[in-house]
Amino acid sequence: MMHADLIDQDDLIGKLRALGFETPSGATPEQACSHAVRGLNDSRAMALKGMVVSILGSSATILPAVRQAIDQQLLPALAAYKQSHT
Repeated sequence: MMHADLIDQDDLIGKLRALGFETPSGATPEQACSHAVRGLNDSRAMALKGMVVSILGSSATILPAVRQAIDQQLLPALAAYKQSHT
């Protein structure tokens, strides 16, 4: 039996918490990402970028809610941060 790698909201929240981002219990992927992009600084932005690259570059299946949160919260916030700090 094959087991597919899957990234769900618990995985996303776990990855954010492992990087030191505070995420409320029971948060949706969108809420978790929204909390993560508050008060970005260089080290937080680099950590988030690394996490996003890792998730999107993996062969794992990303649940639609997680992918949407990354696309709508993390990527725009990281792009805006990069543009304002270069």
